[in-house]
Amino acid sequence: MAAEDKQVVDFAKIKSTMSDPYKKPVQVIDENGKIVNQELFDRFSDDDLVTLMKKMVWERALHEQTMNFSRQGRLGFYAPTYGEEASEMGIAQAMKKQDYLFPAYRDLPQLIQHGATVKEGYLWSKGHYQCYDYVREGVRAWIPQIIIGAQYVQAAGAALGIKKNGEKDTVAYAFTGDGGTSQGDFYEGVNFASSFQAPAVFFVQNNGWAISVPRKTQTAAETLAQKGVASGVPATQVDGMDILATYLVAKDARDFVAAGNGPALVETLTYRFGAHSSAGDDPSRYRTKEQEKPWFDRDPLIRLRKVLTEKKLWDQDQEDKLVTQYKDEFKQAMKDAEAAPKQKISDFLKNTFEVPTPDVAADIKKFEAKESK
Repeated sequence: MAAEDKQVVDFAKIKSTMSDPYKKPVQVIDENGKIVNQELFDRFSDDDLVTLMKKMVWERALHEQTMNFSRQGRLGFYAPTYGEEASEMGIAQAMKKQDYLFPAYRDLPQLIQHGATVKEGYLWSKGHYQCYDYVREGVRAWIPQIIIGAQYVQAAGAALGIKKNGEKDTVAYAFTGDGGTSQGDFYEGVNFASSFQAPAVFFVQNNGWAISVPRKTQTAAETLAQKGVASGVPATQVDGMDILATYLVAKDARDFVAAGNGPALVETLTYRFGAHSSAGDDPSRYRTKEQEKPWFDRDPLIRLRKVLTEKKLWDQDQEDKLVTQYKDEFKQAMKDAEAAPKQKISDFLKNTFEVPTPDVAADIKKFEAKESK
């Protein structure tokens, strides 16, 4: 080919612009507590604002008390949520009781808000089979998924079931982190739901880190929202440290999906203030205080607290009383979880199949006989 042949496709231009539609995060309140979109802010009543603040205070208190239990050796695995309160509670507030929730391991707060008890959340951490009693009580939620990204496939299947069953005003929710978007299950779930135009809302809580791996190393995509476009899924970014913006975007996404338009994807820009998990991860080994400070300055509770304080809707005494009340409730939940019966082999076998196979039925009888001695 001649060197002077005219370029047919400008791939460099495509690469430099393909993320443009997805990197304008929606925001209502900025990191200084200043209202930057008055029209959107005015959609919230004073009661709405206080309710959202209480939700975030509840989640932070849950995190603090649960970390205390973890340090005391009273729990198994726990993934801290410190810093992600606006992202998680904003989305949870937009959910409806009839929706199906497929959480990841960092999504206990949304699960509890959707109908599970704190006791059941603690039993999940302990690996106790009674952790999913909420399913028997009619809560439409799966147990938190440990396998990275698997919940996206599960949600896609549930969404197709919703569509085939003709359920109205019902959607399936799935959560993952930034690292989860590098998993094959992420693409398979999004593509499947899109192909069948199934009612699923996929949330990517981009907290900057997949354990010690930074977001920029996970993928060359400039945004994670743009990963929906290959499957024909509309997507957007939102300031995940702004609970007002997160709620509004989550509500719009749910409304769009529930109306029969197929799935949607939302990337919330948030941050994990602490460790990846309670299992010994040390963030100081892979990120600096200088890297963390801009995000701590965007603390979602401080942001909304400033607005409510200026409107004389909130004060520190009110917050302190709530924190005490919540932590007392969590302490009781832990006592209840610790009072759960010890697990037996027969219990595990009984929960393997709804109707036991002949071999399993025989094993149940065998172990029940041993356990009764």
